[in-house]
Amino acid sequence: MNVELRHLRALVAIGDEGTITGAALALHMSQPALSRTLEQLESRLGTRLVERTTRRLTLTEAGRRLWEHAHRILDQVDTALAEAVAGTQPRSIRVVFAWSALGSHTVPLLRAWRDRHPDMPVHVRRVDDPEAAVRRGEADVAFLRAEPTPDPCLASCSLIREQRMAAVPEDHPLAQRSAVRLADLAGRPVVLCSTASTTRADLWPDAQRPPTFQVPGVDEWLTTIATGEAVGVTTAGIGYNHPHPGIRYLPLSDAAPVTVYMVWPSSPSHPATDAFRRLVQQQLVSSSD
Repeated sequence: MNVELRHLRALVAIGDEGTITGAALALHMSQPALSRTLEQLESRLGTRLVERTTRRLTLTEAGRRLWEHAHRILDQVDTALAEAVAGTQPRSIRVVFAWSALGSHTVPLLRAWRDRHPDMPVHVRRVDDPEAAVRRGEADVAFLRAEPTPDPCLASCSLIREQRMAAVPEDHPLAQRSAVRLADLAGRPVVLCSTASTTRADLWPDAQRPPTFQVPGVDEWLTTIATGEAVGVTTAGIGYNHPHPGIRYLPLSDAAPVTVYMVWPSSPSHPATDAFRRLVQQQLVSSSD
């Protein structure tokens, strides 16, 4: 089948923007031309990739899978072209996370990498869905605090287990304790972060489940707790990376720890991915000794 890069770029734009209008603007082309390109792609593949409604476009299951692969393919092509123009020096290693990377291990890891590989920078950034960023080729390595979704395109390993922490306002009666239990939080609203939560109501026994509500991001989560509207449950890494003058983080003595995972493409998207992965594992093993 004769599928060209322009077909993949059209599908990526449509999947990202959700409308022909938005995708056409992103690609700097007319809407009729974009529609024809999509029709060509579907015709050559012999399958529908996009469901069209009067207001919005939705990727079919086949379209969603190809959209993710297309992201990765186009990123690799663009990277190869950029390196060909700039010389042989590869781009930065792109590392993503949802909230706090590796907590207290993050800075020592990045310093160790810089000492060993001074000519190979690492670019670290927060994203709402780190696993999807790796799957789409937008990142080379991701750190997760949830078990990775089984995917033959991704490899993963567990790294460390982080203690769960309660986050309470500094003037809360619990703030003076050295540790708390889940039951201590059961009668209070618990705020969850929609983009990076490691907590659900079923962390508590059925008879003790507290009311919960979501906020869209870490800043809202911290503010909600600091102002006394709710308490929160998180992990040690979050408490380390996000200290707040209005919040006290306390160990949860009866809650299971959270496993931190590392995820990368099965076929590494960067030549230094394996070296970076090995250093991560070495650093965390040495820090736990």
